[in-house]
Amino acid sequence: MRRGPLADDDGSAIVEFLGLALVLMVPLVYLVLVLGRLEAASFAAEGAAREAARTYVVADTAQEGSARAAAAAGIALRDQGFDDDPVDALTLSCSSTPCLAPGSDVAARIDLVVPLPFVPAFVRRVVPLEVPVSAQRVAPVDAYRVHG
Repeated sequence: MRRGPLADDDGSAIVEFLGLALVLMVPLVYLVLVLGRLEAASFAAEGAAREAARTYVVADTAQEGSARAAAAAGIALRDQGFDDDPVDALTLSCSSTPCLAPGSDVAARIDLVVPLPFVPAFVRRVVPLEVPVSAQRVAPVDAYRVHG
């Protein structure tokens, strides 16, 4: 029994497969992009917090330490492709007063907000499509530190 020319479905499996693959692959690729960006933000925040705390505790004064910590955090953030202002992203806290007292601890915290990629600005104004990422590191001030 022969079918008519409209009932011929030769090659439709390929079209269905391509359509289904496109519907499944686009969200999967987007998910990989988002997860990659979040992982980069995590690396950037961890590295920036670690370097900020380490550079702060070896500074001679608290003001010099703050400047060095912000510079180190900025380098670590830019290394992973983030242009956030390190002064705004960085929070320093000390376990004692004065901050660089021998034997005390200095905590550096980095807070980033990672926007989802490829979301237009007009949508971002209506719906906040951002993921917060933060990291904190504590560095000890040398117990035998000599104030210079």
